[in-house]
Amino acid sequence: MLYDLKGEANMSPVVGMLYSAVKENSQRLQRITDGMSQEEIDYKGPSNHFNSTAQLIKHITFVDLNWVYRIKGLPLPQTLREQHGPMIDENGRLPVVQGVPLSTLMSTYEGVITMLKDVCTQLTDNDLIKLVTFGHENEKQATIRWGIWHIADHSRYHQAHMNQLRRWYQEAH
Repeated sequence: MLYDLKGEANMSPVVGMLYSAVKENSQRLQRITDGMSQEEIDYKGPSNHFNSTAQLIKHITFVDLNWVYRIKGLPLPQTLREQHGPMIDENGRLPVVQGVPLSTLMSTYEGVITMLKDVCTQLTDNDLIKLVTFGHENEKQATIRWGIWHIADHSRYHQAHMNQLRRWYQEAH
């Protein structure tokens, strides 16, 4: 099997390459979670104190949604913030997600990735140097280029956690 990052036909070259990394990681997330039962999606590790796969998918979705709106240059609408948030709960942890079907979590996630694709088709490579603000406590600035890369990197980071949860779950069952 050949692996390569190929830009999308309807995107400028660098934008397409960055989006390709997001797309590859999106497909990887689908492979990692394929066939998970509801019990496994909600599993929080051997001591029951880790984030579940459901929590991680919802978190990735919300972070990515925030980035899509930053890249658009728009604030995240309150309705979407309420529907998909909060980022963290009052204890500074990922909010509890229990009993939400994998199909629902992945459909929502895929919708955000589609939104990102639509935004990327409108960007030029020159747009990638535009600055956006992000962060919860301390506002930081990043280029749009870094933001798209971060979407891919952040997903892959949490996919490692999901893989570990799968190993623990399989050992326990």
